[in-house]
Amino acid sequence: MATHASALKRHRQSLKRKERNRERLSRLKTLTKKAETVQGPDAAIITLKSATSAIDKAKTKGALHRNTAARKISRLAKRVNRQLTAASAS
Repeated sequence: MATHASALKRHRQSLKRKERNRERLSRLKTLTKKAETVQGPDAAIITLKSATSAIDKAKTKGALHRNTAARKISRLAKRVNRQLTAASAS
């Protein structure tokens, strides 16, 4: 391990960032699962918006790459829309 004061500080900072990113990504997974499993069109749209917002926030904070965030939003919207059309058809 590094012994310079600046290297030790960088290591402490990286551990803090790692924990923050882990929390953000965990929250994304939770919101994504909620959006996929929610019943009812109104609730589905609300949870989709909150999940999309959280993904965008993770992107701006640097936890996700912008293309990864766009891909996740697109796929989530497709899944929710597919559920909504299936529910309205039956």
